[in-house]
Amino acid sequence: MSNILIAFYSRGGMTEALAQAVGDGAMAAGGAVRLRRARELVGPEVMATVPGWAEGAERMNGLYEAPTLDDAQWADAIVLGTPSRFGLVCSEVKAFLDSLGGLWAKGKLVNKVGSAFAASGTPHGGNEMTSLTLFVPMAHFGMIIVPPGYGDPAMFAAGTPYGASAVSYNKPGALPNEAEVNAARYQGQRVAQVARALKVGL
Repeated sequence: MSNILIAFYSRGGMTEALAQAVGDGAMAAGGAVRLRRARELVGPEVMATVPGWAEGAERMNGLYEAPTLDDAQWADAIVLGTPSRFGLVCSEVKAFLDSLGGLWAKGKLVNKVGSAFAASGTPHGGNEMTSLTLFVPMAHFGMIIVPPGYGDPAMFAAGTPYGASAVSYNKPGALPNEAEVNAARYQGQRVAQVARALKVGL
């Protein structure tokens, strides 16, 4: 069995749904999964400028614990999920990454599997760039980067070879479609399988 940490941030539920699908795929492949939601870095006055943000945060924070250093040490694989913010990882997930400096300095993240997925408001709105950007800190950590590639027919219908993705078309309350969910499930399955193989081999 492999231990899979899925650390994500979601404001409206799109990235949350992808995270759940990644988790479903990982569990179907025999992985033990921890779903964790990164916390807001802004105050209520900023959250109030976006309808539903505060309510969504309250709901999700009630469902998911925040990712911790203990979670990262427990994991054989760390999968990061983020909305694309101007083509980059959101600040909430970046803050979690920044918190891992102590583990990085001790080599505690070396040979863990790393993978990423993203969601955007528009087509070509940064999903591929965002997943690729997340490979950079994974390389610094010495992780083994495992993208989904085109190893399953689901990947020819949706997502990107770098990581599952979804597009909301800026519709409030939008969720991934079936093809996007299937791509995310495959990514979770692949991550769990590779993490298990590495755990046995190492």
